Amino acid sequence: MRTFALLLSFFAAIAGSAFGQAIVLKDGNRIFSSEFSLQDGKIVRTIQIGEQKATSVVDKKNIDSLEWPYPAELTESADLLAKGKTEEAIVVLKKGRDFFENFEGIEGNWYVDIYFAYIEALNQGGKFDDVVKSLPALRALKLTEAQKMRLRIIQLDIERQTTSDYAAIIAEAQGILKETDDSAIGASLWAIIADVHTRKKEWEKALLAYLRIPVFYGTQMQRVPEAELNAAKTLIKMKRYEDASAFLARIVDSYPGSQVADTATKEKAAIAGMKNVAEEETAATDGEQKPKEGETAPPTDSKPKA
Repeated sequence: MRTFALLLSFFAAIAGSAFGQAIVLKDGNRIFSSEFSLQDGKIVRTIQIGEQKATSVVDKKNIDSLEWPYPAELTESADLLAKGKTEEAIVVLKKGRDFFENFEGIEGNWYVDIYFAYIEALNQGGKFDDVVKSLPALRALKLTEAQKMRLRIIQLDIERQTTSDYAAIIAEAQGILKETDDSAIGASLWAIIADVHTRKKEWEKALLAYLRIPVFYGTQMQRVPEAELNAAKTLIKMKRYEDASAFLARIVDSYPGSQVADTATKEKAAIAGMKNVAEEETAATDGEQKPKEGETAPPTDSKPKA
């Protein structure tokens, strides 16, 4: 019986190692993910032989590194964002952040990557206050050059929401676009540029900017649902109601069960049966309402957000 129990323990260890998730101790031993849990900030190791269990607390001073493949939280959250489910993605990333925070500073830890993704998801989800509160901690981390660039995008996005110096924001965004060919950065920047045009009621420019994301940055699937929704909202602002209705219907079909689909459904219901307004009439109406240069446009219920 003891031999059988030892074999079970052995095969459990093999199963844990198959996923490559393990704590590597300074003495060379490994504690696989199936053998430990986190309890009140402590790493508790559990060894079971037969019906007997033995537990012990692993001192972080004895940990050399983590052997951990690409975290499931990053993959799952990217998939959720691509489906327009931003709130669910934030929950997943927070769970991953809380887990890896226990190993902060240990080689092989994914804390910085997941924390960064978490802040970006908060920002994409419009959690402005949470993003601002988290920035000091984010800046204090040891960041790669790529992450420093992404931090510039987050800071620019904050400026976009707190200033009416639109010319400076667009100039900064266009300057960064010239510095990199990273598609993730490009998609984020065009979302900012599109929102600035929206705030200035430059609907045609806003529409083209939003559509650049699915057309030219389609690989950044986590950015596509919101860009498409904002493009449809812009069509409503342009009084192209029939076009917007068709666009919104496709969004509802493409992202079922998501916040994006819920919003699209409400927007579609609000313009049900409305026909496109002649372009000349739309231009005349917009001309009356257009704000002065540098003046913040008044908020509206269906204003797209980046």
